[in-house]
Order: sequence, then C-alpha cells, then structure tokens
Amino acid sequence: MTGLQWLRDILLSPGDLPGALIYAVLFLLLGLAAARAIGGLSRRATSHLPNHTAITFLAQLLQVVVFLLFMILYAHLVPGLRALGTALLTGASVLSIVIGLAAQSTLGNLIAGFALLLYQPFDVGDELQVNTPRGAVSGTCVSLTLGYTILQVREVEQVVVPNSVMAANVFIRTRRPVDGLPSDS
Repeated sequence: MTGLQWLRDILLSPGDLPGALIYAVLFLLLGLAAARAIGGLSRRATSHLPNHTAITFLAQLLQVVVFLLFMILYAHLVPGLRALGTALLTGASVLSIVIGLAAQSTLGNLIAGFALLLYQPFDVGDELQVNTPRGAVSGTCVSLTLGYTILQVREVEQVVVPNSVMAANVFIRTRRPVDGLPSDS
C-alpha cells in the first residue's frame, strides 16, 4: 500500500478521526446549502403568495428538519456515534414528552395558529368581534402570528388573543376588506 493510498483511505474513512471530521464538515456544508436554498425559495414564494406567516413558518420548520436529517445521517455514517445517536434519540424522546406536558398551552397556541393559517376563517384587515374579560370587543385584525392574533380596538389599544382561544371560540367577522383593499374605518 502506497503512502498516498493510505492517506486517502484514512481521510475517506468515517471510522477514523480525520475522515469523521471531513464528513462532518461536508454534512454541515450540505445542510447549510440546503437551508439557504429553502430560505431563498420561501422568500420567492412570499412575494407571490398572500400568506407570509405560514410560508415563513413552514420554511423554518423545513430547515430544522433538514439539519436534523443531516445529523442523523452523519451519526449513522460514523461508527463511533451510532451508540451515542441511539442514546440521544432515547433521551430526546423522554425530553419531548416532558416539554410537551410542560408547554401544553404554548403548543396549543402554536397548533391553533397553524390551523388558523391553514383554514383562514379571517384575514389580516378583517374587522372581528370577540369576547374578552371586558365583554364583547370589536377591532381590526392587524396581526396573525402562530401564537397570537392582535386586534386594533382603538388607536392606542390592542387586544392580544391567544390563537387557541380564536380557534375554540365563536367570533363574528363584521367586515371584510373588498378585493384585498383595507376596510375604510
């Protein structure tokens, strides 16, 4: 075996430290390139599609999935990380259950926000009437995020409604802008 062939075998072997580091850099670069491509596609899509929040959320979710996929592939490629990967997966499963139980309301708002973006019972600019602790309040929807819906009630007052409340309760849409133009209030 020649010296050049021996060096190539070490550098391309994921079982050796130099090869594992080279593959780590390669997987990181591929992950960054894929995430950047997803970001570019989402920016182009937001200029053509009306629902910017949903597109941004899905793009960020897809970027996280891409990085996780490259990490899993890397862990399966390097023999020394296979056992560690299994232990991390088990720990992540237990941790996800604990976090899920601790963050029920936050996750409920997130899922309800996603449902509101998907089903679109109202849009930004619509005038809505909702029940609050002060009673029925009318306002214009100025923001619909994944966690909260914000209604502009008066010039100086906003009502922030959790999306789980917006998805679970009845609200009245009193006016919808015509042809995408803001309503004249």
